[in-house]
Amino acid sequence: MEEDLKDVLYTEEQIKQRVIELGAQINKDYEGKAPLMIGILKGCFVFFADLARSIKLQCEIRFLIASSYGFSSVTSGTVKIGTELDFEIEGRDVIIVEDILDSGVTLSILREHIASHNPASLKVCALLDKPARRQVPISAEYLGFTCPDEFLVGYGLDYAERYRNLPYIASLKPEVYS
Repeated sequence: MEEDLKDVLYTEEQIKQRVIELGAQINKDYEGKAPLMIGILKGCFVFFADLARSIKLQCEIRFLIASSYGFSSVTSGTVKIGTELDFEIEGRDVIIVEDILDSGVTLSILREHIASHNPASLKVCALLDKPARRQVPISAEYLGFTCPDEFLVGYGLDYAERYRNLPYIASLKPEVYS
């Protein structure tokens, strides 16, 4: 598996420290509130678990499945939402938790969908931002790292459902996914 990697961009320790900082900022911003945190599966699961443990607020944790990649290395432009909202959003403070803000296509559609349910507030927490790939103007209020335009794996990020179990984030060699 490691022979498929080009470079480690963010070490396990760097990620851990940044997730603690993001949790502290959310704790401060939502003090006295009970946010609804919605993780976008599958990529967010490792990040979301660590982030949730760093949040000291009463919060509700839910998940949605959404994808525009499938087994490709580029977005298809078509967003598939695998689960519908079976929980109340209206009047609640909502934080969408995403692994990577890439093209922005999936997140913009999800954000619009959730906003249509009239939350009191709606913010995004993303571990990574890859602005070079942006097709839709969107940003995250809570951001871990801005990353280069490389195909990244590890810490929940995958290529064809592999590499999610790496404890760090690395770039994948182009010959692996091309």
